[in-house]
Amino acid sequence: MAAAVAAAGPVDCHCHLAAPCFQTDVAAVVRAAEQAAVSALVVVSEQAGEFRSVVALSERFPGFVLPCLGVHPVQEISPEEQRSVTLKDLDAALPLIELYKDKLVGIGEVGLDFTPRFASTDEQKEGQRQVLIKQIELARRLDLPLNVHSRSAGRPTINLLKEQGATKVLLHAFDGKPSVAMEGVKAGYFFSIPPSIIRSEQEICSNWLSYRPLKNCDYHKKQRLVKLLPLEHMCLETDSPALGPEKQVRNEPKNIYIAAEYIAKIKGIPVEEVIEVTTQNALKVFPKLQNFLRI
Repeated sequence: MAAAVAAAGPVDCHCHLAAPCFQTDVAAVVRAAEQAAVSALVVVSEQAGEFRSVVALSERFPGFVLPCLGVHPVQEISPEEQRSVTLKDLDAALPLIELYKDKLVGIGEVGLDFTPRFASTDEQKEGQRQVLIKQIELARRLDLPLNVHSRSAGRPTINLLKEQGATKVLLHAFDGKPSVAMEGVKAGYFFSIPPSIIRSEQEICSNWLSYRPLKNCDYHKKQRLVKLLPLEHMCLETDSPALGPEKQVRNEPKNIYIAAEYIAKIKGIPVEEVIEVTTQNALKVFPKLQNFLRI
């Protein structure tokens, strides 16, 4: 058994394969991930309009592309315009999640995003909280884990998840304080690390997850987060097509190894250990993966 586990490739716990930029070559992107010995791709959604596309991808690549459906805290009206989510955005989403519930490995991408340009008022923040609460309740009823976004809202997100009794949680690309992340660890939550962690300090400061100015650089905070988080609470992700190793270059799931190598370097352990433990962690947070991964 130990040898089989060691041979298992990494799991991309959070990616957006239904994004428009993948429409023309998604088969090649999936094939490249398979050839790189990635074990599975957990594909998330952001709004009801893409739910069918995400499920269709899971049917096209069965046992490798595994779907999560959920409503993101920031809703895109057009490529140029985005707004904070409201309860009305759940009207079309919830019936579809019920329809596809047996195909899902999780509920996501859900969460809070208190970036000022999206949520500048208490009313907008409360709207996001109510939408997240509804989806936490749904996940509990369906016995599915949550794939969670928490940009500029690390502490509020973790606090709300704990208050609502969420137990199986993956916090993707966490940009809060490492000390706040440790509160999530105590609650049994997992944190996934993307390839963008390796970008140069200047690029990280201006482009990773935060829209704050350079003087509030987050690069060292992210490095501290990787150092502080126990490997037993870490997963890997790409967030493709975003959060790649290069700014403004489309990210792909095959880049998952870049995140694994960075974690290994920071923690001073073999990359094989990072892949083995994070894959086991992926199975813990997404139990339905056990139906597909041969480990």
